[in-house]
Order: sequence, then structure tokens, then C-alpha cells
Amino acid sequence: QVQLVESGGGWVQPGGSLRLSCVASGSERTFGHYGMAWFRQPPGKEREFVAAISWNADTTYYADSVKGRSTISRDNAKDTLYLQMNSLRPDDTAVYYCAHGISTNPGPHATLYDYWGQGTQVTVSS
Repeated sequence: QVQLVESGGGWVQPGGSLRLSCVASGSERTFGHYGMAWFRQPPGKEREFVAAISWNADTTYYADSVKGRSTISRDNAKDTLYLQMNSLRPDDTAVYYCAHGISTNPGPHATLYDYWGQGTQVTVSS
């Protein structure tokens, strides 16, 4: 079993920044051996890909909607995944989910992730 707990969400003004964190725990997998990702679900919409990172951070993927404004990173020594988001826009409003991959570099497809956090709410409005 793998447990993922997100934090760092909140209510911010357009143009603001947030850093989301996801802490993994459990003995079933070694965090540093698997790819990780962030997905989000805007209100009334389907879940969508945000960013992904390979096991050793040598490969990253970003959705076009966040490319240039967001940075995904990880600290394997702390079993933690991060998403730094800058220049936030109202359409970034969503519940953001941390996801644990089934392999070392799953990429942007949700079907290749099998553990999910409960989500953290990000609201961008004036």
C-alpha cells in the first residue's frame, strides 16, 4: 500500500504563486524508484494531466496549459513530490492530485498511475 498526502493548496489572487507538496508513505514501493505526476480536476470537468517526472528526475512532462509557469520536482530522500506554480490564472482553479506511477517513467497518461492522493484545492480568483 502507498499513501499520498497533498498539501499547499489555497486561495490566491491571479498572478500569485503556490507550491504544492505530496508526501508518500508505505512499504509497498520505494518512492525513488517510480515516476510521479500531478493531475487536476477543475469544477465540473474531467481530470486532466498537469506534469510528470521520472524516477530520477531526468525526464519531465508538462501540459501545454502550464508549461513555462510550473515546475515539477522531487526529493527522493524525503519521499516528496512538488509542484511550483507561478503566474496563476483563474482557470488553474481545480483540485490537484498527486499520483504514483506503475513504472519508472509513466509519462502523462492517468492509466499508468495506480495510487492517488485525496487532493488539495487550488482556487485562483480576485
